Amino acid sequence: MNYPESSTSSAASTVAFVDLSFDEKLDRLAEVAVRIGLNIREGQELVITAPLDSVPLIRKVTEHAYKAGALLVTTFFSDDPSVLARYRYAPDASFDHAPQWLADGMAAAFRSGAARMAIAGGNPALLAGEEPSKVSRASIAASKANKPAMELITKHAINWSIVAAATPDWAKLVFPDEPIETAIAKLWEAIFYASRITGPDPVAAWKEHNRLLKERVDTLNTKRFHALHFKSADGSTDLTVGLADDHLWGGGGGESGNGIFCNPNIPTEECYTTPHKDRVDGIVRATKPLSHQGTLIRDIVCRFEAGRIVESSASSGEDVLNRLINTDDGARRLGEVALVPHSSPISQSGILFWNTLFDENAASHIALGQSYATCLIDGENKNTEQLSELGANSSLIHVDWMIGSGEIDVDGIQTNGDREPLMRSGEWV
Repeated sequence: MNYPESSTSSAASTVAFVDLSFDEKLDRLAEVAVRIGLNIREGQELVITAPLDSVPLIRKVTEHAYKAGALLVTTFFSDDPSVLARYRYAPDASFDHAPQWLADGMAAAFRSGAARMAIAGGNPALLAGEEPSKVSRASIAASKANKPAMELITKHAINWSIVAAATPDWAKLVFPDEPIETAIAKLWEAIFYASRITGPDPVAAWKEHNRLLKERVDTLNTKRFHALHFKSADGSTDLTVGLADDHLWGGGGGESGNGIFCNPNIPTEECYTTPHKDRVDGIVRATKPLSHQGTLIRDIVCRFEAGRIVESSASSGEDVLNRLINTDDGARRLGEVALVPHSSPISQSGILFWNTLFDENAASHIALGQSYATCLIDGENKNTEQLSELGANSSLIHVDWMIGSGEIDVDGIQTNGDREPLMRSGEWV
């Protein structure tokens, strides 16, 4: 699962659009974001973070939020040129600093009952040309400042959601050979399709999609597997992922700590749970590039021993990968494992989105870093030490990367060693 960055920086409907204008499509996406993503309640405040280029979607979301009874909608905008100005002209001390006052304010808003929405769409390659050490330092500073707010997110204490808006710089990366207007139009269509709003009733389509995901999650939860085993046809992946004690599977929507059923990610195709931080062993090769902090990291290979990465390599972006896994001790351990069928709509589109919100839903994946407390029985009511005893990982980061494909088999392993096939050639058995 993807979660919102700090404020400082199935087979459901695939029916084509019928005589819908772009404005109507955008309105549908905003309605799904508010009614399915957030399920915002009357009298609830909403805090949004978004890139400036997403203003048309923000206006639609704001309109639907107020129609649903939102008390107040507050949006914080980010501006890519202003971010670059910091890297070009700010003093060196700037990169170890984050606005704690803003982070504290966000955490206070969530504690007081506000909902959270993040609009994805900033330029994924914005910082590709900047000094990696500065990028890493700024990211760590922001993560530390925002830890109280992020803990409320990872514990699902509030209703929150992420949706996406097509922006020019993002579209250029996804469709580099197209004229910019064509690229933007294609990216919007890909977002609309992946976000399941192409059918006659998008809200009903999402409810059906959630139902199907819940059936799969319920089945996995009854199995109580001790571990998962991922193996590729060529042997480049042979990884055993132990599952945390008292783990729970999640997928699609769920009830947050404030009692509101929401869909944190739009789109979503995954069933995910918490690995045991000390029980991951073997070798794994990424099946898709990872876009991280402006760098496309290709051909990641990692070897795990007793839960920890002990060897890692990449054909490009290896320096960024090394900085990532050295963020803290938890950055070398897993905080999530997720199963996604190779036939998912995003996978079948053949598009590399350069955005984890989409790319993680194209393939089974693992995430380095922070675990989700809600993927443990009564996890939201346990402290960090209690969660760690069950095997949950703690870290300043949570970064997903894809390990699934049409060549991957997955088995569930019971405590006694019995195995059960879960996926063959990337598809559910």
